[in-house]
Amino acid sequence: MMRELEIAVEHWPIAGSFTIARGSRTEAVVVVATVREGEHAGWGECVPYKRYGESVDSVVAQLRGLAEAVRDGLTRADLLRRLTPGAARNALDCALWDLEVHASGRPLHALAGAPKPAPMTTAYTLSLGTPESMYEAARRAAERPLLKVKLGGDGDIERLAAVREGAPRARLIVDANEGWRPDNLGANIAACEREKVELIEQPLPAGDDGALARIDTPVAICADESIHDAASLAALPAWYTAVNIKLDKTGGLTDALVLRREAAARGLGIMVGCMVGTSLGMTPALVIAEGADYVDLDGPLLLARDREGGLRYEGSTLIPP
Repeated sequence: MMRELEIAVEHWPIAGSFTIARGSRTEAVVVVATVREGEHAGWGECVPYKRYGESVDSVVAQLRGLAEAVRDGLTRADLLRRLTPGAARNALDCALWDLEVHASGRPLHALAGAPKPAPMTTAYTLSLGTPESMYEAARRAAERPLLKVKLGGDGDIERLAAVREGAPRARLIVDANEGWRPDNLGANIAACEREKVELIEQPLPAGDDGALARIDTPVAICADESIHDAASLAALPAWYTAVNIKLDKTGGLTDALVLRREAAARGLGIMVGCMVGTSLGMTPALVIAEGADYVDLDGPLLLARDREGGLRYEGSTLIPP
């Protein structure tokens, strides 16, 4: 039976704005791939990311280039060979998984050979801002058990102290988004130790992070921009003790399953993260989030609204469908 590929670009308003070291935005722009076969359909969502040389136009063009292959029966294994890791491959890979879910009547975790996801605590992200604004954001979110603090500029020590004052009981993780420098690395990590931060994501730019080799800290140093898919794990520098797995980086669930298994076998901590998107983009990641050390699947919580029938959140507890 012939398959058809449909591609759509959607705009989802963010509640307020979302700011990291690279800039600020007020909406999430996602690309949705739909694969139809007879009475069944599968959907996958991705978020093109400029940091990785992607745009909405480039992702749409990549997907359109595979429309004929999809009609001819493109498989997930074929897709791994046809596209490099990234957003476009993620949307189509997840759509093919979802199509199989609907056609077989079996849940995604069973098809993937993974444990059934249980309710899990997700981090809640605080955008980069002034110490005063981040104190207020932390105070409003103080009852959430795990906060992810966006840093990445001068004044991060003051920002972190303000967040800890606003949320004295919350567990903290930090994401610098490659925004620190060798000359402030030591002071910033010392501040993280002082404020009892558990994990720091990508403090220095990928490929220019050798200064981390001289750092001795109990805080986990997590690779984000420094790792994409399973193939890149072999080149991961030894100073990283955890990895952030995102479907938009691995190019879908197929590769993410391999990366999670191989990273765990190496003794690395596992964080499962996301871009800012809807529940459609988060749901496949639940398969690899079960049992992870840190779950950061709060994308829908940062939106002004989510898809109808989206994931259910009770505070910071994510309830799998």
